[in-house]
Amino acid sequence: MNATENQVSIKSLIADFTAITKARLALSVVFSSVAGYLLGFSPEHPFSWLTLFLLTIGGYCMVGASNVFNQIIEKDLDALMNRTKNRPLPSGKISVRNAFVLGAALTVAGIAILYSINPKTAMFGAISIFLYTSVYTPLKRMTPLSVFVGAFPGAIPFMLGWVAATNNFGIEAGTLFLIQFFWQFPHFWAIGWFLYEDYEKAGFFMLPTGRKDKKTALQVILYTVWLIIASLLPATGFTGELHINLISAVVVLLLGLWMLASAVKLYRDMDAKAARKLMIVSVSYISLLQVIYVLDKFIF
Repeated sequence: MNATENQVSIKSLIADFTAITKARLALSVVFSSVAGYLLGFSPEHPFSWLTLFLLTIGGYCMVGASNVFNQIIEKDLDALMNRTKNRPLPSGKISVRNAFVLGAALTVAGIAILYSINPKTAMFGAISIFLYTSVYTPLKRMTPLSVFVGAFPGAIPFMLGWVAATNNFGIEAGTLFLIQFFWQFPHFWAIGWFLYEDYEKAGFFMLPTGRKDKKTALQVILYTVWLIIASLLPATGFTGELHINLISAVVVLLLGLWMLASAVKLYRDMDAKAARKLMIVSVSYISLLQVIYVLDKFIF
């Protein structure tokens, strides 16, 4: 019986940890950082399994800490929304005190691990945690500009891998940052659209006009166009060591047009179904784009 109870307790702890650190989101962020690292290493900056391992662990700690502090701040608001009311804090599975200790431990561990790679990587990791928890999170109830602010920490992971590989923030890392920065807008506005009523319960302002209207849908299209342009910059030859060939550029363009078609469909249909589809397409888009960039480096 004790062995069974221990197994249940361990499973429960793991489940609570993955929930409060938003493991699925954290792993997608780590994926972006790993892609950035694979793009960044070179004969001048040789590949290192240890660095990649440290980036993975440190990156997870960084995102996990941000998510823990976010949920501490929004505990009472999460209790109002259907999709978040069963999270560990509003449901009472984890106390605020224990959550804070976990968040602090993840912050210290994450920054220390990233610092062991190089100071710039740790600096960007720390900036990401600060912006997400101290600026983006409180702004969500004040202004739709919160998405703009949140796009900065959200865009850091892709370029963080490059900085970890090269110890340098130049045009290459800036381009990776720009791509993921513009991607944030159609992605989160799509989520804000199909979860509009749930967000409204907590008083969150996620859409640029505050409403599910044509102006919001038009901005989704415009930022998707900017995303496509940014994603094709490495094909121009003006982004330093970051470059893709013509074949990869065509594939990236087709991916962008696929996402643009989903954005246009939202503009036409103006419903939650189209918004949900755009969100799914946007997740697929950014993952496939990163894979294409990496494959281009190793194949061509």
